[in-house]
Amino acid sequence: MTVTQQRSTVASGRRSRRAGRERGIGARLLSVVIGLVLLGGAVWLQTLHMAEGEITDPITYTGAKGEIVDARRFSLRLDSILAAKSIQSSMTTIGTDDVFLVVNVSAKSSLKPYHLAQPVLLTADGKRFDATDRVNDDLTMAASWVQPDIWRSGRFFFEVPPSALPGAHVEFGLSKGFVVEPYQPEVEVDLGLDDEGARKLVASPQDVYSTDKK
Repeated sequence: MTVTQQRSTVASGRRSRRAGRERGIGARLLSVVIGLVLLGGAVWLQTLHMAEGEITDPITYTGAKGEIVDARRFSLRLDSILAAKSIQSSMTTIGTDDVFLVVNVSAKSSLKPYHLAQPVLLTADGKRFDATDRVNDDLTMAASWVQPDIWRSGRFFFEVPPSALPGAHVEFGLSKGFVVEPYQPEVEVDLGLDDEGARKLVASPQDVYSTDKK
């Protein structure tokens, strides 16, 4: 009888220690879970408090006309610019009271094909001009696939007042899909136009710039 009681006491002690260990493991697991929940909540709250455009702000790589600007996913070179009084396509010619700026670029991608989006012209005083919608997209570089390691050339068109050109930059980015990726790369190129350069450019514009292939 005494031996039986001792065994029961030992077994009870073992069960007690085992239960204590299990409670300790459970408490630690619960602490980990609570920590992860709190961390996730903190990230969610931080996201809520971020400015609306902060998540989708691009990473900007800068350069000058004629330079190759490496934006990691794609590289771009602004080859040349010219001014024109009118743009001709097939049997249609459009004119302007301002000036058409034709921007010739070359681009290649790094890993997979991309489309470039229509660019934006940024003036020295912060005004933004979208590429003109009077020229069809399929006549611009936006219609071409930018291929890995193969340079492809094309053009974009702006319709702007001559006063917008001194100190202007052009921003190029990738075409956006249905899912907006955070921190997409963009290339910003200085056109290299001071007051004198802009004046010379618009003083002798091309009468008609044709988009037809020759």
